[in-house]
Amino acid sequence: MNIRLRPATSHDLDALYRLEQIAFTGDRFSRRQLWHLLNRAHAETWVVEAAAAEAAGPGRLLGYGTLLFRQGSRRVRLYSFCVHPEARGGGLGRRLLEALEACAEARGSEWLSLEVRADNRVALRLYRRMGFRLERWLPAYYEDGCAAWQMVKGLEPGAMARAG
Repeated sequence: MNIRLRPATSHDLDALYRLEQIAFTGDRFSRRQLWHLLNRAHAETWVVEAAAAEAAGPGRLLGYGTLLFRQGSRRVRLYSFCVHPEARGGGLGRRLLEALEACAEARGSEWLSLEVRADNRVALRLYRRMGFRLERWLPAYYEDGCAAWQMVKGLEPGAMARAG
């Protein structure tokens, strides 16, 4: 499958909203929240899409991830991360996470943190393989009462610039 990774734009709002509805059963973002993340928040959202037949046209959205930046902080938060259920297991999550890490590094972040459902073994495996470590247990974190793990990974700011 030919895919493309790119920063999201406000034109992706409808596709992001549809993906939220497909990928999550609870704790979903509303259209308004997604719009805010794309347009107002100190955030950066990246999408992974199946490349369209026409190189310049948009493709089918297969996943997205959003980073939240706090002014004056060297720690960035992976606020949302999902891959379309039909596209899971093919390495898209890893590639998207690598792009988000590169984005965070380019902005000078030293740490990347996230929260993940304690019962999401697939995501926990991905994050561990990508170098994240368990930091803190968060009881009853999600709306359905499921606990979460907060995970963290050290980044190398400027690593991408040095490699290029």
